[in-house]
Amino acid sequence: MIIFRKAVASDLPAIVAMLADDPLGAGREDASLPLARGYLDAFNAIDADPNQLLAVAVDSGEVIGTLQISFLAGLSRKGAWRGQIEAVRVAGHRRSGGVGRLMFEWAIDQCRTRGCRLVQLTTDKGRADAHRFYENLGFTGSHLGYKKTL
Repeated sequence: MIIFRKAVASDLPAIVAMLADDPLGAGREDASLPLARGYLDAFNAIDADPNQLLAVAVDSGEVIGTLQISFLAGLSRKGAWRGQIEAVRVAGHRRSGGVGRLMFEWAIDQCRTRGCRLVQLTTDKGRADAHRFYENLGFTGSHLGYKKTL
């Protein structure tokens, strides 16, 4: 049975391995042990922030999925809170088995519980399969996003 919970520091090697296990992540992540200090620093900052939730999906003690939700206050939409879902990954051997859908259902429920009136995400333009997945979940590709590496 898959359970969802807040990530703990001991989950970091599995989380980083999932982040690195795709063509885009392979070029920007480093899953070698010991993990780079930046991963632990980022985890500690996320863990200390009540408006951040780094979560994992666990099956029989194995971390098989991860995602991060940022709860964002905003003035638009009459002061609506929104949930920003990012860094969604499922372990390679568990992909296409419904884990991602369960993770999103859980994450959207977390956003509702926190009073969010909107859930949003960004995805790389090259991830056509992910685009279809998000659209099947009811998301609409309504905006064009931009990023600038610093």
